[in-house]
Amino acid sequence: MSPRRRPPRRSDVPDDETDGANARMASRVLGYDRIEPGPDGRDWAVRGIPGQAAQKVYRCPGCEQEIRAGVPHIVAWPKEDHGIGVQDRRHWHTPCWNARSRRRAR
Repeated sequence: MSPRRRPPRRSDVPDDETDGANARMASRVLGYDRIEPGPDGRDWAVRGIPGQAAQKVYRCPGCEQEIRAGVPHIVAWPKEDHGIGVQDRRHWHTPCWNARSRRRAR
């Protein structure tokens, strides 16, 4: 039988790893996974929603089609410090979000 390996202590973890972990934890607490620059020049807070967490039907602003319950998708909203509320979040199909800079305005 081989000996068990002890987990690293907090002081054994390099600082750059703890900084990354802290940034990931802060983004989870604040409610977004990442910040992406948009084609409009604004920064967008983006959160990926897994299929099992998608409970409602939404309308994608990219293709104007339904995002059915159980379909993984993206939730995005402008990352600004003032006046942005729940009503400003938009649910997008992942391919529609990735192609938003190539779409024409309707």
